[in-house]
Amino acid sequence: MKKGILATEELLNIYEMMNLIRDFEMQAVSFFEGNVLRGSVHLCIGQEATPASVCQLLRPDDYISSTHRGHGHCLAKGADPGKAMAELMGKDTGYCRGRGGSMHIADVESGNLGANAIVAGGVAIAVGAALASQMQQNGRVAVSFFGEGATNEGVFHEALNLASVWKLPVIFVCENNGYGISVPAWQSTSVKDVSQRAQAYDMEGVTVDGNDVMAILPVVKNAIDKARSGGGPTLIECKTYRWLGHWTGDPQPYRTREEVDDWKKKCPIKRMRKALLELGVSEKEIGERERKAKERIDAAADFALKSPEPDPAHVLDNVFFEEEGIR
Repeated sequence: MKKGILATEELLNIYEMMNLIRDFEMQAVSFFEGNVLRGSVHLCIGQEATPASVCQLLRPDDYISSTHRGHGHCLAKGADPGKAMAELMGKDTGYCRGRGGSMHIADVESGNLGANAIVAGGVAIAVGAALASQMQQNGRVAVSFFGEGATNEGVFHEALNLASVWKLPVIFVCENNGYGISVPAWQSTSVKDVSQRAQAYDMEGVTVDGNDVMAILPVVKNAIDKARSGGGPTLIECKTYRWLGHWTGDPQPYRTREEVDDWKKKCPIKRMRKALLELGVSEKEIGERERKAKERIDAAADFALKSPEPDPAHVLDNVFFEEEGIR
């Protein structure tokens, strides 16, 4: 059975991925609170619809660039949850052998060019990848995920301008969760909808409900098809909300409990579950996908806990370029 642009099986894949992302992050919270995971993490609980939807439509060899709040993007693009969790915990079995941590996971094999702690830092990286794809004529597209705060950075505007001038195969996806750390978007951004900024660069800009998979899919598919066929970039704004603080120790004095509770009623996972039921998917099938996601995260947590710490003898590995004995 097919609903819109995707078959039911593919929609179920998105639902499973949304659950996987949330379960992963809840486990990370548990590890942090238990002092097993050192250092803070930036969580995307409440924002799962966007990465799960976008990455379902990408090819395995397409590229993404991510942000400090990047666990969802990483997993949705095909990362192994065990290696991702190990990286958060600084273990030697992590994607960057424990050197990247929560904000710097990269998995080039799956097309993930890396999370980035620099606001808007990943935007230029995605444009560079798109330029390479255009020059190599390999048909790949690049997606840059970023928050609304990034749209006030100079590199964002430079990247959009260049992408438009050269008609690069890149899609800019703004996950607008309403706050840049503690600053509400209305206090920092001159436009009501971030997508309006596309007009300055002669590219299409679209704002969509970032908690509604069914609303996100057609917009993203159109953008990907356009980029892959040489039509150039698109700016997509997905309006969503993070349920927890900017980081795991954030006291959140800048917003009310009532506001958070109102957004929790718009839970993207519950909305997707309802949509699947309306399509005729059984409770059993949905429950099976929820179970699979939970089992994968349980296994990931076990793997990360049992993984070894990095060997201090290798602390300088990958710091310097070495070739034929030259350092």
